[in-house]
Amino acid sequence: MKLWQKGVVSHQKIDSFTVGNDREYDLFLAKYDVLASIAHAQMLGQVGLLTSKEVELLVSELNVINKQIVDGSFFIEKEFEDVHSKIEFHLTQQLGEVGKKIHTARSRNDQILVAMHLYLKEEINSIKEATKKLFDSLLVLAHQHKNVLLPGYTHLQIAMPSSFGLWFSAYAESLIDDTVLLNAAQYMTDQNPLGSAAGYGSSFPIDRESTTKALGFSTLKYNVVAAQMGRGKLEKAVATGMAGIAGTLSRFSMDSCLYMSQNFDFISFPEELTTGSSIMPHKKNPDVFELIRGKCNALQGLPNQLTLMANNLPSGYHREMQLFKGPIIEGIEELKACLEMMTFSIEQVIVKEGITLDEKYDYLFSVDTLNELVNQRVPFRDAYKQVGETIEKGDFIPQRKLNHTHQGSIGNLCLDEIQEKMNRIL
Repeated sequence: MKLWQKGVVSHQKIDSFTVGNDREYDLFLAKYDVLASIAHAQMLGQVGLLTSKEVELLVSELNVINKQIVDGSFFIEKEFEDVHSKIEFHLTQQLGEVGKKIHTARSRNDQILVAMHLYLKEEINSIKEATKKLFDSLLVLAHQHKNVLLPGYTHLQIAMPSSFGLWFSAYAESLIDDTVLLNAAQYMTDQNPLGSAAGYGSSFPIDRESTTKALGFSTLKYNVVAAQMGRGKLEKAVATGMAGIAGTLSRFSMDSCLYMSQNFDFISFPEELTTGSSIMPHKKNPDVFELIRGKCNALQGLPNQLTLMANNLPSGYHREMQLFKGPIIEGIEELKACLEMMTFSIEQVIVKEGITLDEKYDYLFSVDTLNELVNQRVPFRDAYKQVGETIEKGDFIPQRKLNHTHQGSIGNLCLDEIQEKMNRIL
């Protein structure tokens, strides 16, 4: 069944190519289409386009569909083009002429728009919750290991002393910036596009404020053309927020792979969190972190993928807008899985102590040794040359007693402040 058919049956090849995987993706959106249909039916009743009895019948049957969605018995069979046609067919089959009235004053264009807005609004909350769990785990680890020194690197060369507390809390605070981007995308989702119909509104006297309140939106997407132009732009904004988190996860994964290698040997994980080799019996591979790195690198390309699909489209609806749906849904599922696996894994990290006692890390302390001379009133540039000369001659004796006190340093991690910052952003 196709809502637009007028008696001519489409060729099978055309049907297969134009529908694509929409039925599969629409299962993610089905409950939101039902919620929007309920609000739409109630609004039609309020403005006199449906009787109270018709509204009651439609809402009752839509709730039946919603229960099927919740218990997993709702399917979109091959004879239906999408979730919208399946739901309207069900209503018509159960309610006859009343079911045919549900599409009054709307189009599939604003149906998918409002369903996507509702879906993305809820999924952003899910991503933020998963991000907060990871954030909390990182801060716990930062507290636990705040005094364990870790070599810091620039250019992958030994640089200055860091700590596991500094490392873990660095990624925690980075997640705050990522959450800011998600908040911006969430604001965009919180605008009701329902009532824009095919993109040019309707001659029916509909009440868009009514559906806005019923669906829990903060405001309307007022201009009906702007509502249609938001398709693709909204998905790209959400993808940009997701890409921020993905970038943080990918970078932490790279650190973890590096630090797990025998050459670094800074951290390890229980054997059941690693995988082996088919021919090398000693191998304990960081496959989870490698896969998170790869998946999250791919996710960072999602905003660009959506941008390229939306580029140079004139105003109004165009069929390739259908193609925004799959990548964003798949991306959301991928990111949630990566967040879950990252949190699960790092909570079991084993941190090695005494790393910087190895003489190969003596030069980590060159700056602290230099700074001690400055504290003794030696001009900085003279102290720099002095320490440099001892290094060149092989006479360098590191000053291992550290006294870092400023905010955000290894001696003053400001973990409570970082926690409060995340609480404000959320």
